[in-house]
Amino acid sequence: MKFYDCKTAPSPRRVRIFMAEKGIEIETVQIDLGKGEQFGDAFRAVNPDCVVPALQLDDGSCISEVLAICDYLEAQHPEPALLGTTNEERAQILMWTVKVEQQGLLSVADAFRNAAKGLKERAATGLIGYPQIPQLAERGRGRVEQFFRRLDDQLVDKEFVAGDRYSIADIAAMVVVDFSAWIKLTLPEDVVNTRRWYESVSARPSAQA
Repeated sequence: MKFYDCKTAPSPRRVRIFMAEKGIEIETVQIDLGKGEQFGDAFRAVNPDCVVPALQLDDGSCISEVLAICDYLEAQHPEPALLGTTNEERAQILMWTVKVEQQGLLSVADAFRNAAKGLKERAATGLIGYPQIPQLAERGRGRVEQFFRRLDDQLVDKEFVAGDRYSIADIAAMVVVDFSAWIKLTLPEDVVNTRRWYESVSARPSAQA
């Protein structure tokens, strides 16, 4: 297998952390998004959507999208379980992972991609270019803060985002916090539960992946 990655991008980092937690090592190919390598013929043959991450299997077929890749790897390497061990636990973990993506990651992406000078005509990922909309950047920044507060409420009586077990939902949320800080959107001082949780998950060795 080959894992198509970009060290500076948040989405493939989620898979790297997932693999690090499980001790999985896969041959990695770095795709330089800044140089537009995702649009080159070589990578388009792997993933026509021109986004990372992507996992190319031994037979040449490709799995893209973080959740799909992690689900495949979980099936191949069940321990430690990062997608739950019961139907209810799995549902809660998947639910919160999607909430983190929709309320957190997409908000940071809007704030970043609709304001960064180098992305004037690339406000959305993928093959098709879209012009920036400044109002989306402003809205995204506001939504990020609301996400942090929503996360704080969830963590009032929980050690981890989806319950008592560290999971893919924690990986996604930690990456959102780090991605937000990268564009100077830091955790508000009063989200004490989120800060406690963030310090804990960031101390895991896998967080350096």
